[in-house]
Amino acid sequence: MDPIEEFKKERMEDMDLMSKDKVLKQKSLDWMIHAEKYKYTYNYSWLGRPIIKYPSDIVLQQEIIWEVRPDLIIETGIAHGGSIILSASMLELLGEEGIVVGVDIDIREHNRKEIEKHPLFKRVKLLEGSSTSDKILNEIKEIAKNKKKIMVFLDSHHTHDHVLDELRSYAPLVSVGSYLVVSDTFIEFFPRDHYSNRPWDLGNNPYTALHEFLSENDDFIIDFEKENKLLITEGINGWLKRIK
Repeated sequence: MDPIEEFKKERMEDMDLMSKDKVLKQKSLDWMIHAEKYKYTYNYSWLGRPIIKYPSDIVLQQEIIWEVRPDLIIETGIAHGGSIILSASMLELLGEEGIVVGVDIDIREHNRKEIEKHPLFKRVKLLEGSSTSDKILNEIKEIAKNKKKIMVFLDSHHTHDHVLDELRSYAPLVSVGSYLVVSDTFIEFFPRDHYSNRPWDLGNNPYTALHEFLSENDDFIIDFEKENKLLITEGINGWLKRIK
């Protein structure tokens, strides 16, 4: 066997075995819950901008962008801008005319200034407003008109109803073979009232929204081949691939 193909085969076999290891999966979840006490996901930056993600999710984000080679990435939820700068850096490496559209209901001025002065801002367009408002959706649809490969990351308000609305609104924009990624689905697996200061909890979060969405839409599947390698991830079942 070709050594490259042999490596890929061995890796897939190991990931498959790892995904069936219930003890390891529970240890991974326990670790996530414990590490959340210290806001572990706040520890990292991408090219100078804080990126509130697990390192494994950061790596997988670059993998799917490199694989799909989108010319438009839409991200709802901006925070400090690390994720949109990550996406922009990948589009810069791809070397085409791709752009990232970042949407947030409140782009804080100090974050906007840092993002706008970043050398990769040339690949970024910021939109302020609700991700599900007619105004924002119409702007995005106009931007998407002449794009061939579109990818979407949803990471804004994490209630069931809002995420379901986002899924229904943005799914039609995603290209076949590309991804619709739903963040913070791990809320469903954390202790009840863990986010007592937030309007989401068990039974009311991105995980419950994405499974309701999948029950009514068969254009997407959960890409377990991608998810199984992670173990530590904010996107449990959240890596959705459009197949038709």
